[in-house]
Amino acid sequence: MLWAWSDEKTLTDRFRIARKIICRLRGEQEQPASSYQAFIKLLRRWTEPLREMLTEAFRERARESLKSVWKVGGWLVLAVDGSRLDVPRTRRNEGRYSPRTKLSRAAQKRRRARRSKRRTQQASRERKANVPRIWLTMLWHVGSGLPWSWRAGAGDSSERGHLHEMLPELPAAALITADAGFVGYDVWNTLLDAGHHLLIRVGSNVRLLKNLGYVRERRGLVYLWPDQKAQAQLPPLVLRLIEIHNGRHPVYLVTSVLDVARLSDVEAVQIYRRRWGIELFYRHCKQTFERRKLRSHNPDNVMIELHWSLLGMWALGLHSHSHLLRRGVLPDRASASLACFVPTVDPCENTKAFPTSASD
Repeated sequence: MLWAWSDEKTLTDRFRIARKIICRLRGEQEQPASSYQAFIKLLRRWTEPLREMLTEAFRERARESLKSVWKVGGWLVLAVDGSRLDVPRTRRNEGRYSPRTKLSRAAQKRRRARRSKRRTQQASRERKANVPRIWLTMLWHVGSGLPWSWRAGAGDSSERGHLHEMLPELPAAALITADAGFVGYDVWNTLLDAGHHLLIRVGSNVRLLKNLGYVRERRGLVYLWPDQKAQAQLPPLVLRLIEIHNGRHPVYLVTSVLDVARLSDVEAVQIYRRRWGIELFYRHCKQTFERRKLRSHNPDNVMIELHWSLLGMWALGLHSHSHLLRRGVLPDRASASLACFVPTVDPCENTKAFPTSASD
């Protein structure tokens, strides 16, 4: 955690500072790893089991200390969204995290044979497009303003595929809210079959039908029934359409909650607007926490650095939100930058660099 919280520019410097703090706090009773190489080797072995244990512990702690904001309008709301993070451009990182665009040998030979300006420009565009990146997809708990789960992969990974992998981790009867990137019969049907509900923004790429007579018709009732699903004799998805106006153009939301008494149009709009918090979380991760570009040159270590960075942010947010909520400050009013305590001197040379109380 100390390694993840450090704001040093290199991973070895982060380890050096974290090790000095551990040695100062624990003395000679138990010496930590003496080198960064030994430390990262241990992390490769223990990151996954520790991540599973900490994830469960953080969720349970959030349920206990943030119970007053655990649900939004009677619903346990989780937002899902994806974002990209840069990684160093090494050959191994390119092989693991660059888009999977491979050319045949004949095409590569023809490309090498060209000496024209067009070839040079094309190669330049391909080099830019081949930058290794991580695609991170996160489930974010709207009420607490904290993560719930995440998946990561190469820059061309599918965020809907990541969501499908995280379905077993969803709490019972969750309401999933997302933007127009998470549309489609298959992903929605999977969520509904698992006993969850959805609140999704839709655009012109989604064709909704009316008056099919599949259920008793009412105002706002629509169906998602693509032609290939109808030909396969699969049932249509029955949804409720909500139209709002943001001052410039109309915005359309669909939800699987058909009963207005359980989720009114006003409540649905408020929940979707709070989905914006996941965008702020990504901004804090990239700017405040300085993880826009990860530092690891080894593709295996990239994921280790990412997981512990997110666990570090989760731990900081859980601690600060718990204290602020007791003072009447809601999680969406908390400041991520103030939660990060960055000492201006070496913490091992000046004990006053550490906060002595929750107020500090």
